[in-house]
Amino acid sequence: QVQLVESGGGLVQAGGSLKLSCAASGIIFSIYAMGWYRQAPGKQRELVAVIRGGGSTKYADSVKGRFTISRDNAKNTAFLQMNSLKPEDTAVYYCNAGTYDTDYWGKGTLVTVSS
Repeated sequence: QVQLVESGGGLVQAGGSLKLSCAASGIIFSIYAMGWYRQAPGKQRELVAVIRGGGSTKYADSVKGRFTISRDNAKNTAFLQMNSLKPEDTAVYYCNAGTYDTDYWGKGTLVTVSS
């Protein structure tokens, strides 16, 4: 059974930092691209960042220079370090594990940034 469990969300003031974690089980972690997505109230889910098995990364323009995605294949865990947080970063953040024909999602963790 595949499980993706996010943690690390919470309430933070603008300018602050949070680090999200996504612990995966039931998959061969190293072959999956790991992504972080977010969904703000009333908006569509959007890609925040993705890291492929080999370590290449891609970021949404809105978070470039502020967020860093990483992974630890030995611990089956992906991370999202979020710095210089803004109120517009407030959303539920979801972890995704994907290959060309498979897609798994976590249940999400809420990040709230107060102004």
